[in-house]
Amino acid sequence: MTFNIFLFQSLNGFAADHGAFSQLVVFFANDLGFLLIGGLLVYLFTHKDQKKGVRDVVVVITAALVAWGLAHLIKYLYPHARPSTLADTYVLLPEKDSSFPSGHATFFSALATALYFYHKRLGLLYALGALLIGLARVVAGIHWPIDILAGYFLGGIIGFVVYYAYQRFEPWFEKK
Repeated sequence: MTFNIFLFQSLNGFAADHGAFSQLVVFFANDLGFLLIGGLLVYLFTHKDQKKGVRDVVVVITAALVAWGLAHLIKYLYPHARPSTLADTYVLLPEKDSSFPSGHATFFSALATALYFYHKRLGLLYALGALLIGLARVVAGIHWPIDILAGYFLGGIIGFVVYYAYQRFEPWFEKK
């Protein structure tokens, strides 16, 4: 048995053994992301400098969307079966498409990484949110641990690249 399968079965088995825990897992796996995105709107509308607030949110959302698109391209080109293919998987949220890499982990990792460059504490809070989302998606039987780790890695790189690409071309954007 690989470490990936062992870790998945340990985390997923905990959810199977603790049914009341399932509602919390579903909240983190599905709903926490909406709160994080809503938090960006609060950030936008409460930023001291409205122009910079818009810029920050546009760069952060761009990073997340580019990451999400690339994750789905990888899923299409290199399909991997979800853990629900194992007979003893406790599935809280069924999914049908490919599992690798996790689109949620990729999206929220890119979002947190890009946000970190503009607001360190908020970026770290969003990174914690991304970690909770990823962990919950393993516990819920949606993803293998490697799907989540790959998503974090891919999202982190894309968040970094999009932020620095914007920094490189910011003078060009400011002229427009």
